[in-house]
Amino acid sequence: MSERKKAEPMGRRDFFRKAGLGAGAAGAVAVALSKTPAKAAVAGGKAAGGKGYRETRHVKKYYELARF
Repeated sequence: MSERKKAEPMGRRDFFRKAGLGAGAAGAVAVALSKTPAKAAVAGGKAAGGKGYRETRHVKKYYELARF
């Protein structure tokens, strides 16, 4: 007959090891089940509608006060 181990409380290291493996597995499943393809970045850093970064008056004032 085989000997059975007593049910020991889970230690802190075992808990974090199992939690890390579970999180990694959940992430892999989420990526695998993702139905939307990733969108490529627009070249030049500007969006298609032309709504990119603009150095407006208040932005220039911030830079002046922050000494950038």
